[in-house]
Amino acid sequence: MLRRMIIPTLFGLAGCAVLVALGLWQLDRADQKAALIAEMEARIFETPQPLPMAVSEADRYLPVELSGRFLPDHVFVMAARRTEGPGFHLLQAFEAADGRRIIVERGFLPEAARAASALVSTEAAQLAGNLHWPRDTNRHTPAYDAGRNLAFGRDLPELAQLLQTEETLVVLRQSNPVHPVIQPVPVYNVTVPDPHLGYAVQWFLMALAWAGMTVFFLWRIRTPRD
Repeated sequence: MLRRMIIPTLFGLAGCAVLVALGLWQLDRADQKAALIAEMEARIFETPQPLPMAVSEADRYLPVELSGRFLPDHVFVMAARRTEGPGFHLLQAFEAADGRRIIVERGFLPEAARAASALVSTEAAQLAGNLHWPRDTNRHTPAYDAGRNLAFGRDLPELAQLLQTEETLVVLRQSNPVHPVIQPVPVYNVTVPDPHLGYAVQWFLMALAWAGMTVFFLWRIRTPRD
């Protein structure tokens, strides 16, 4: 009897050990991700620096400042705010003082304000904001509506092609002069997927189920059959 139980017992202990180790690894990954998010959130409110000549996604949320002028090219992006309902984000081409053309997300405007004649201004301005690489589109996002100049998500390569700019997006925090209608929506929170705690719970539950099945199997071995 005991000899018959050795292999199932070892197999059960080994399986539980592997599953628990995977759960602990995910907890460690969760701690690392939390530290990364805290670091990135602290970066948001640092003193703005001049826009780097070369940027990459490693610069996500980096606060920058620049001067130049807004260009006529613009795109409206479908959006909504809890307090104001549906509306749009205005993304507009901006020519920096050094001649670079980038995209500036100027902020939110209610649906009723979109038809304002002076909405898309092209004045010179001094800006401060955060570099951003949005992740709010997927394969189900509707295509850009050229007739209404309306996008349904911030696909940075597509926006850069539409506005004839480099793939650099600055989410506006403040500007001089201040636009009378558009409400800046600065970056306040880091949006980084953090599924590791959920994964850890799944591994621990699987370890518990594995232990339960092992105990049940051993009980069946020890129970005399009729």
